[in-house]
Amino acid sequence: MKLFLSSILLFLSMSAFAQGDQLAQNYFDKGDFEKALISYEDLLKNQSANSNYFQKVVECYQQLSQFQKAETLINERYDKFKQANLLVELGYNYQLQKNTAQAKKYYDLSLEEIKKNPSNVYAVAAVFEKRVVPEYALKAYELGQSLEPKFNFNYQMAVIYGQLGNTDKMIDTFLDESFKNPNSYIMIQNQLAKFMTEDEESEATFNITLKKALLVRAQKSQDTFWNQYLSWFYVQQKDYGKAFIQEKAIYKREPETFANIVNLAQLAMDEGDDETAKEIFSFVLENTQDQELQIQAHTFLMSMKIEKATDKDFPAIKTELDALLTQFGIAPFSLPLQIVEAHFVTFNMNNPELGKTMLKAALEININKYQAADLKMELADILLYEQKFNQALIYYSQIEDDLKNDEVGHEASLKSAKTSYFKGDFEWAQKQFKELKSASTQLIANDALEYFLLINDNTVADSTQTDLKKFARADYLLYQNKIPEALAEFLLVLKEHKTDEIQDVTLLRLGKVYEKQGDYTAALAQYQTIIDKFAEGIYIDEALYFSAEIYNKQLKDVEKAKALYEKVIFSHEDSIYFIDARQKYRQLRGDTNL
Repeated sequence: MKLFLSSILLFLSMSAFAQGDQLAQNYFDKGDFEKALISYEDLLKNQSANSNYFQKVVECYQQLSQFQKAETLINERYDKFKQANLLVELGYNYQLQKNTAQAKKYYDLSLEEIKKNPSNVYAVAAVFEKRVVPEYALKAYELGQSLEPKFNFNYQMAVIYGQLGNTDKMIDTFLDESFKNPNSYIMIQNQLAKFMTEDEESEATFNITLKKALLVRAQKSQDTFWNQYLSWFYVQQKDYGKAFIQEKAIYKREPETFANIVNLAQLAMDEGDDETAKEIFSFVLENTQDQELQIQAHTFLMSMKIEKATDKDFPAIKTELDALLTQFGIAPFSLPLQIVEAHFVTFNMNNPELGKTMLKAALEININKYQAADLKMELADILLYEQKFNQALIYYSQIEDDLKNDEVGHEASLKSAKTSYFKGDFEWAQKQFKELKSASTQLIANDALEYFLLINDNTVADSTQTDLKKFARADYLLYQNKIPEALAEFLLVLKEHKTDEIQDVTLLRLGKVYEKQGDYTAALAQYQTIIDKFAEGIYIDEALYFSAEIYNKQLKDVEKAKALYEKVIFSHEDSIYFIDARQKYRQLRGDTNL
């Protein structure tokens, strides 16, 4: 019984102590240092050796300008424990009083402690860093490393060089450490990436310096390590063509795997650099006998052909797809090509029955749940094409149930919401889009947000949703790849609109349709109307960015492209196109060229 009561009392004591700790921390975080001091002094009385409570009491004294009390407490602790880091604390206490001479005296004394015992460098340097005294933190690391060759503080020293503005020294130290210690490779790249995303002018200078340093090392050494580093650098710059040059150099010397090359191709595809992706996949086809890699390459190349094809090209594309599937056979590894052909015969050749037949046959072979989800997704897409909304929803729901927390499941949820939107069930679609706005996949979240705002704005403006229904009809025709019909319907929406809210989004859709048709003058006209009339609307950043892209990629008008990218950069920092606009603006300006 006594043991039981003792346990209860101990538990209550610990609970009260924990509450006192939390209360003190809350006061400290709120900046109520007088109350925090009372709480922490009480805690320190009960646990005099607790370094955290000691530190908090010192910091409370300093926040309250009670520097003498802080000095007394630090000296008492130093006399008791003789810890070298407490000399730094004494120096910092003087620094807060602007007594530079005394601060220097104690800082230098802490360095003397490192000379006596090099292991003191860890505690001393850590306090210098915490108190933001980088010059002395650097001296501590340099001294410790010189006294004990086994110590390696290159990473910490490089970080401090960066803090002190010595980026050349930081880059050299980081790169040397990367080569010497490959385990630090990713961590160092993350640090370098931070400097590649700072303010515009400093970033441009840093990028040029880093690239020069990498090129010098690559030229001096035949080690593919530096080619890998250069590839990483160019990927950060979204210059996938130059990254591919480095990956090819690596492969020619070490023809072991295509993993990095294929990953680069996928990245180029995701970022819309189709020409580089095409070049990479062509290289893969020339150099591999791996059937899965060949399928992956052919799938992309055929998708790209289809994207740029006109009606007269369709028979030849169909023949090529049939030949590829004859070559590789109907098997699990060839599913990507089977799906491409099913989509092509449906959305380009208007033969959904053939598309469904192909997919249902593929579902009968031995496949895993992810492959089954891909087939069902395409099958649902075809059913949606045929206006069989409810059947499409069944397949999307199956995918959602099978892959609840997976990106593919979220994609199915988005398509399910769009299906409800296409059929005019805006209330239910809106509920789904609202949930998907917080999806972990950025593309899905952005897409869901766009449709959520579309439905919300046009429902508020017109409770009958007349314009929205017409717009959704035009959107559905666009989904069916019925471009002329979609164009006519969007133009009708613009002509007969009853609310202002529908205009800018309709102009945006028209711009994308004209782009798809290659009518860039008409596309620019739609975007310019948004820029002129809807400058305060939610689509202004897209109009600016899409216009810049046309001038940059299609019309090769560098000056106009730069001016438009610049408007995105300086007027729309919250835009999802901000980073791309900034990167392309700098490339056009020549910031990343040597």
